[in-house]
Amino acid sequence: MQRTAEVSRKTAETEVSVKLNIDGSGISKVDTQIGFFDHMLTLFARHALIDLEVISRGDLNVDTHHTIEDTGIVIGRAISEALGDKASISRYGTAFVPMDEALAMVSLDLSSRPFLHFEVEFSGEKAGDMDTEMFEEFFRALAVHGGITLHIKLIHGKNNHHIAEAIFKAFGQAFRKACEKDQRIKGVLSTKGIL
Repeated sequence: MQRTAEVSRKTAETEVSVKLNIDGSGISKVDTQIGFFDHMLTLFARHALIDLEVISRGDLNVDTHHTIEDTGIVIGRAISEALGDKASISRYGTAFVPMDEALAMVSLDLSSRPFLHFEVEFSGEKAGDMDTEMFEEFFRALAVHGGITLHIKLIHGKNNHHIAEAIFKAFGQAFRKACEKDQRIKGVLSTKGIL
C-alpha cells in the first residue's frame, strides 16, 4: 500500500498544495516564495527520505506569517493522510543533529495526540528572509494537523542559519525513524489497538 497524499487548501490569505510520498527517496520541489523556508523544507524532505512537493502562494505583502503557518497546516494534513491507520510503523523517532556549532534534538511520536514543545532560542530576528519566530508557528501547525507529539530542543548554537538547519535535519531524521515499518508490529504499536 502506497503511503502518499495530495492535499490542497485555499483561503482568502493563502493557497497551498502539497504532494507527499512517505516511502520516497528525498526528492523535493518546494516553492513558497520564501527562500530560506524553501531551503528548510528541502532539507526536511532529504533527511526524512520522503518525496515532497510544496507550492504556496500567500499575502507576502503583509508578512510571511500566513504562508508559513498554512504550509505547516497542509503538510501536517498530508502526513496524517499518507500514514493512514499507521499499521506496523515504529511510531517514535528521536534524532540529535549537529550543524557546526549548533546541536538540535527532535523527538516525536506519531500518536494522533498533537503537542509541541519548542525550546529554541535564536540569536536574532531573521534567518535569511524568514522571521525566526515563525519556526515555532510552522512546527505547531504541522504537529496539530499531523497528529504529532513533537519536542524540539536546541542544545546549543549561535548562528541562526545553523540552528534552523540542525532543527529541520533532526526533524527529518526523527520522522523517518518513526515512519519505518517493522513487520513484528501487528496492527499499531499501542495497547489501545488504535493511534
